[in-house]
Amino acid sequence: MRLLVLGGTKNLGRHVVEAALRDGHEVTLFNRGLTNPGLFPEAEWIAGERAAPGVLAEGEWDGVIDMSGFLVRDMRLSADVLRDRVGHYTFMSTIGVYADQRTPGQTEDAELLPWPTDAPEAVFSMDLYGPSKVRAERLLTDLYGERTAAIRSGFVVGPYTPDFGNWGQAIASMGTLECAARPEQPIQWLDARDLADFLLLVTSRRLAGPFTAVSETWTMRDLAEAWRSVVPAELGVDWEPEVDRFHLPRDGSNDGTFQLDNSRAVAAGLRVRPPSASALDCVRWIRAGNIPPPPPH
Repeated sequence: MRLLVLGGTKNLGRHVVEAALRDGHEVTLFNRGLTNPGLFPEAEWIAGERAAPGVLAEGEWDGVIDMSGFLVRDMRLSADVLRDRVGHYTFMSTIGVYADQRTPGQTEDAELLPWPTDAPEAVFSMDLYGPSKVRAERLLTDLYGERTAAIRSGFVVGPYTPDFGNWGQAIASMGTLECAARPEQPIQWLDARDLADFLLLVTSRRLAGPFTAVSETWTMRDLAEAWRSVVPAELGVDWEPEVDRFHLPRDGSNDGTFQLDNSRAVAAGLRVRPPSASALDCVRWIRAGNIPPPPPH
């Protein structure tokens, strides 16, 4: 498959490109060329900005995986340029698109967040993160029809990724896991490598529509126990740390966000490795001298 990756040099994007090259795909990267420019010498690189995607007006690809779509204005520009020259467009979205954050068991058909009145399409803020992804999904559906898919995920764990990186560092140094959440807080996640494989599967098979790509629901307590199990020491958990890295309300008002139905993605081929496997690989990666990137604010 001739694959175009928008982004692809950090966090989850690195795993996508690594998996694509592993599987023998012909990969082209489009980004600014500023982050990890020495990566993937076997891939073709196209340097450019999302706000001016004219350099993508030449070439054809079987599929595109969009890892860097945040601003609606920029999404519209690149999607329009690529519309007649890619077979399928896979968009990395978020579980933050769902309007109801309380109700468990929601599927991809649940109500999505509205676009705020008079919100700018050319300015990014965390308040607009979910609505921007909703707007981008709809834009792509309007332009590509059945040739597009949106992958909705949440916490992504493993090497190169920021989520749960503080747990990996604590375990690697035999310290205390910090978790500013209720022990019974519901939580879903996905290993970055499983998510990368699913993005490639959806693209290569040209599957359509949204997919909620998450694990089954665990509690924070059980997840912390699974991570702690990768070392023989009995490590502690601090449930009241000074720094809140999860930002999960303790009143249950966001519990439904991490009790989503993942059956459509699983039926399509999503595979979810056990959390202990992700934890062990994260710890090994950190002990090899790597530092997880900081989580977004």
